[in-house]
Amino acid sequence: MTTAPPAVPAEASRPAARGRWAPLRPLVLRLHFYAGVLIAPFLLVAAVTGLLYAGSFQAERLVYDHELTVPVGERELPLSAQVAAAREARPEGTVTAVRPAPEAGATTRVLLSGVEGVDPGHTLAVFVDPYTGKVRGALEQYGSTGALPLRTWIDELHRDLHLGETGRLYSELAASWLWVVAGGGLVLWFSRRRALRRVRGTSGRRRTLGLHGTVGVWTAAGFVFLSATGLTWSAYAGANIDELRTSLGQATPSVSAAVAVGEHAGHGTAAGTGGTAGHGVGLDRVLAAARAKGLADPVEIVPPAGADSAWVVRQVRRAWPTKQDSVAVDPATGQVTDELRFADYPLLAKLTRWGIDLHTGVLFGLANQIALALLALALILLILWGYRMWWQRGRGSAFGRPVPRGAWAEVPPYLLVPALAAVAVLGWFVPLLGIPLAGFLTADIVLGEIAYRRGRRAHGRAGGVK
Repeated sequence: MTTAPPAVPAEASRPAARGRWAPLRPLVLRLHFYAGVLIAPFLLVAAVTGLLYAGSFQAERLVYDHELTVPVGERELPLSAQVAAAREARPEGTVTAVRPAPEAGATTRVLLSGVEGVDPGHTLAVFVDPYTGKVRGALEQYGSTGALPLRTWIDELHRDLHLGETGRLYSELAASWLWVVAGGGLVLWFSRRRALRRVRGTSGRRRTLGLHGTVGVWTAAGFVFLSATGLTWSAYAGANIDELRTSLGQATPSVSAAVAVGEHAGHGTAAGTGGTAGHGVGLDRVLAAARAKGLADPVEIVPPAGADSAWVVRQVRRAWPTKQDSVAVDPATGQVTDELRFADYPLLAKLTRWGIDLHTGVLFGLANQIALALLALALILLILWGYRMWWQRGRGSAFGRPVPRGAWAEVPPYLLVPALAAVAVLGWFVPLLGIPLAGFLTADIVLGEIAYRRGRRAHGRAGGVK
């Protein structure tokens, strides 16, 4: 849930029960207000771009249908012949990976790096008809999910607004605060009397509040999930999460591609020659070795990186059930030298993989993408309703009336001290939560002190007149 928390009517502003947590409610209200007013614009951008991304998978299949699909033939050509056809059509660059056609009627992708005009962080995907060897086209590709230009553009818009590393700060800021406003909204909603949560039969600000709260309650868990998974690959919090996972022995493992150099004497060429035929036993035997170990489609085959490296074949299915097994194959003998099964991943590595795939809409396919679209729409509505409540609170004034200050002073020390300690630790771990929060508090204290001094001066002048 997000955005400017509505101030409640006078008769509704009192908590339903004066429990031990009652003093925290004004503080949560103040924090929710700040986040709603100041962070909501970033959340709105993330929600709109996220909505676009949720539909990008279907749009990609329509826009690039010619490159992605072919009529089903009787028999597929050897993979080496398909790669040779791709290299004949596009001899520039170096083959960095090959993705055989994952299903009947799909094309094989031959991925090239070092191609002029292609972003250094991307590859050029050459699409080959696996039945005829005809090249269907070539498109720039990005990421492990094989995003093509349309989805890549939307993905980068959502991630960094096409501003590079600087732009990533916006998305990390949004992810850092989304769970805060969602959790704060839940606390505020359930601390209100049941009668004040109704939508039916209400009007004006009460109705807006009811809609905001009801939709927020139903979607809060989804927002917390998006926030947590979004932070896992953010710039600063993501680095802290990776460091924590590594220290706990929960980092994502990788198959070992190292082989003895002597075993390669007289077998093929080093990586970087631009093709794959010169790497020892060749693609077809490498793929056969991987199949023998149970690696079913879709897979990606990576040529040796050097004279002391093996071929790496890894499954790239992100949909449920996840297929992420991988093997290393000796280019001299065609024997598997190392295996890594997804079932053997540490727990946090599995959860991270599933969380990211669910966040990006690939874990459960179309149903996943629809759920993401609904969450994005809900967040957009919540933000708009939040700002409308702020406007209605100020009775049409330009900026609405802020939530009153002084919440900190009313919190007893036995609650305030542990809360501040927890916030300090969390703020260090998630910097784009901690830094803005410190700024909010500083501004609040300064403005409160200014208001207090003005009030004292005004009171003194009034006393002097008397």
